[in-house]
Amino acid sequence: MDAHPIAGSLGAEISGVDLSQDLSDSVIGEIRSALLDHQVIFFRDQNLTPQRQLAFARRWGKIHLHPFMAGMPDCPEVLEIRKTPDDKRNFGGSWHTDQMFAPQPAMGTILYAQQVPSVGGDTMFSNQYLAYEALSDGMKAMLSRVRGVCVGDKKRGGVSRMDYNAATIAMKTVEPPKDLQTTSMHPLVRTHPETGRKSLYIGSHVHYLEGMTESECAPLIQYLRDHSVKPEFVCRFQWRNGSLAFWDNRCTQHLAINDYPAETRVMHRVTVRGDTPF
Repeated sequence: MDAHPIAGSLGAEISGVDLSQDLSDSVIGEIRSALLDHQVIFFRDQNLTPQRQLAFARRWGKIHLHPFMAGMPDCPEVLEIRKTPDDKRNFGGSWHTDQMFAPQPAMGTILYAQQVPSVGGDTMFSNQYLAYEALSDGMKAMLSRVRGVCVGDKKRGGVSRMDYNAATIAMKTVEPPKDLQTTSMHPLVRTHPETGRKSLYIGSHVHYLEGMTESECAPLIQYLRDHSVKPEFVCRFQWRNGSLAFWDNRCTQHLAINDYPAETRVMHRVTVRGDTPF
């Protein structure tokens, strides 16, 4: 197995691995090392059924079901992300970290390309270790004491997330469980449980800061969002059919670019459960 970095900030293409096979513990260990070193890793020319993708994901932990979107009928742990020319927007089209509003946000996300447009549809990733390290000592000290209020069902103009999705994308939405917690507070500076490194933990799910009024925290949130995705922290991945990306939500953000209005893009996503940020 070889890892070939695609940018100076993060990201590497992995060669020499067939993810459709039953991989040994030693190969999984090599993949884990590559993920921790590069934050997001990419595999080309894979041939995966939803069941085989799910089997690979289960090597990393329990599977997280999306609370607002329906999984595939014959494999509900796999979410089909479909964008057609009729959709008014794309899924995942803002900088974010997956399931940040949950008490235990996603550890990793595994995204597999079924159908990509002839041009466009890339995904961008941002290294949140670098975003944190570039902050001044004074900003680091202040943020170390602050938690972000992460919201999953933020209403837009009085419309729930479920109704908003139903009106703008063709993907099937579902009513989340009544007891589901869709708002959580997490530290703005997160310590990675495996590497011990600190990273900025920000994204579109952070709407408020604990103990601050909206007018007080809005400028700081906007500053951190802008800072966290500076070009020097970012890589861009160009998809091909059969490509797979595996990213670490504990130290990255990502954004799906919506620049293919007349074409269709179909991806299969499996999300692995994580732990409580600290």
